[in-house]
Amino acid sequence: MLQKRRNTAFYASKSNRVQRKAQVKKRRLKSAYKKGTKAYKYVIPPVELADVPELGAEQAMRDTLAQGTANSHQPMLSVVIPAMNEERTIGAVVRQALRICRDSEVLVVVNGSTDGTAAVARRAGAQVLRYTEALGHDGGRRVGAAAARGRVLLFTDADIPIPAEHLAPYVRAILEGTDVALNDYDGPVTRIPVHPVVEAKHALNSMLARPDLKGASMTAIPHALSRRALEVIGADTLETPPLAHAMAVTGGLKVRAVHHVPVGKMNPLRVKKRGGPDLLSQLVWNDHLTAIRWITDKLGPRGGHSDLGRVRSLTR
Repeated sequence: MLQKRRNTAFYASKSNRVQRKAQVKKRRLKSAYKKGTKAYKYVIPPVELADVPELGAEQAMRDTLAQGTANSHQPMLSVVIPAMNEERTIGAVVRQALRICRDSEVLVVVNGSTDGTAAVARRAGAQVLRYTEALGHDGGRRVGAAAARGRVLLFTDADIPIPAEHLAPYVRAILEGTDVALNDYDGPVTRIPVHPVVEAKHALNSMLARPDLKGASMTAIPHALSRRALEVIGADTLETPPLAHAMAVTGGLKVRAVHHVPVGKMNPLRVKKRGGPDLLSQLVWNDHLTAIRWITDKLGPRGGHSDLGRVRSLTR
């Protein structure tokens, strides 16, 4: 009899713990999402968006030409998310993106996926662009940017659910006049030896005479672009982020590191073969070399920097 009472007490206690955990989880979600209504609590409320300056004459002309079509409304924000086999996290990523502001669209570029990523993204409220081939992160961003209709374009990844409160600063920066809003993330600069990708980002910014940006780069998410920046850079260039970064800086665009998100710690660990080459690092290195080649072709062999007192012609 005593054993039966102990068992009853144990299961009752376990049931109470489960109920308490469920209640805590429900309270955490309540402020962001009301069950059954999709009524989000927006980080950038409509009142704040009403204070944004009017679009320029050129954009207003486009809006006028677009009127009368079935899809004439141009949202304030387009969130572009490339995704490949990310059904486990894509729902949370989309829901956070939808919380930024009411006047937005979320574009998930599902490429090369063999799981249910597209269905989960669609159920979460995203528009899905689907490709059977694997485009890669940067190819997905190019496709998404070309399809985006927003005044602000925000880029993030499908495997890192970043809270809307940490995505909104990039959008606000663009609305306040910045053209390229970067993650103020330098990478693990204190590690010895410094990772070659981190080194490449710092070197590129120094070459562009923007050491103030340190390791901030369009290679890292999240980052945002104005519609003007996209027109200067071109959507195709987004496939090579360091090149897009170099074109933005040399093109006179306002490029700033606006908010810190520690994506290095948040990014899921990728298993690589022991002793094998780091193919991703090599890819990013080559992208930086492409950017440097473009700079020297455009600004001269020294990238526009002075040769000081050297008179090289006298030595020939």
